Amino acid sequence: MDYTPPKKILERYADVFVTFALGKGKGIKKGDVVYLVCYEYAKPLFVELRKAILKSGGHVIADYRSSSTKEFPVDRDFFDHAKESQLDFFPKKYVKGLVEEIDHSIFIICDTDMHSLEAVNPKSLMRQQVAWKPFRDWRNEKEHAGKFSWTIGLYATEAMAAEAGLSLKAYWQEIIHACFLDKPNPVAEWKGVYKKLERYRRKLNSLEIKKIHVEGPDTDLFVKIGEKRAWLGGGGANIPSFELFTSPDWRGTEGWIKFNQPLYRYGTLIEGIKLEFKKGRVIKATATKNEEVLREMIATKNADKVGEFSMTDKRFSRISKFMAETLYDENIGGPHGNTHIALGSAYKDCFKGNPHRVKPAEWTRLGYNDSAVHTDIISTSPRTITALMKDGSERVIYKNGMYTF
Repeated sequence: MDYTPPKKILERYADVFVTFALGKGKGIKKGDVVYLVCYEYAKPLFVELRKAILKSGGHVIADYRSSSTKEFPVDRDFFDHAKESQLDFFPKKYVKGLVEEIDHSIFIICDTDMHSLEAVNPKSLMRQQVAWKPFRDWRNEKEHAGKFSWTIGLYATEAMAAEAGLSLKAYWQEIIHACFLDKPNPVAEWKGVYKKLERYRRKLNSLEIKKIHVEGPDTDLFVKIGEKRAWLGGGGANIPSFELFTSPDWRGTEGWIKFNQPLYRYGTLIEGIKLEFKKGRVIKATATKNEEVLREMIATKNADKVGEFSMTDKRFSRISKFMAETLYDENIGGPHGNTHIALGSAYKDCFKGNPHRVKPAEWTRLGYNDSAVHTDIISTSPRTITALMKDGSERVIYKNGMYTF
């Protein structure tokens, strides 16, 4: 049954993106240019986002895209017909100009066919990802210079709801609850949560951690934190987001880890993932479903290394159900909270200092990974995280789904 949230809910949702999420929790300023990427199925939210930007005095560059469906498989058609030169095509001048023009971006996830690309050769999917890497690099460079911010959100579809085993209305209720849209002033609620989360972030950053040991029934993993690392969280980059994360020194990852949550990536469902690491690299990767896609992703340059480690305290998260979307699943609370790692590119804003001033050779020396992909893989199983301190002591920092420091 089709369902669209009330106009008031969508107005609140748009307000959260424009007056809070962008600008790293401060919203946009008059005259700012916002690149708004939205799909036709999400038109009701697109309308409200555009109005919210205009009301705030901003300018809109709209990228309004066709929704890919079984009847009109626009995403699949590209890969069915594109030659190698078309997979590699990157409109450098256009994209460079776009990045120079914009101050912010909003991307609305709106999957209308969750399995649209499952039959596509994984090599083709990765090839296009690599071709578009400069776009992400240019945006990151501008962000590190303090001249760009971004946020990502979700618009529910029948396909996503069905994948999560929910009705469309129930799926929307999860979004509404998770984003505080059921409150009169969602922006005030978000600021309150991030104020509390900030206390834990500062405490975590005050600890002199050398490495962490992640233990549980499905993992035994050591992750080296590395020099000049900061833990981040809050700030509005994802709506919703309740996690604390860092980008570790990839060279110090050792052990094995399983993930009890499926991964939806490149229009493909990957299940039962297990990774084994030695000297920082994945030496064995298996999956019970679509293992070929996982292997091809990891075969992409530097995608066999960790770019992020994250943990979510169940006391903060308002997400309680599996949503079949990484944006939500990587922030789920539930009985055990969640921990996840990302394979691929690191977040250079996890650097303690000004990342804009760091030379490429220094990033390499510090063990920050660089790749065309960044893939979050999640588990909600019970885990204990012990910090191995630089002075030789040990301290449990996460247990029973909660921070313990």
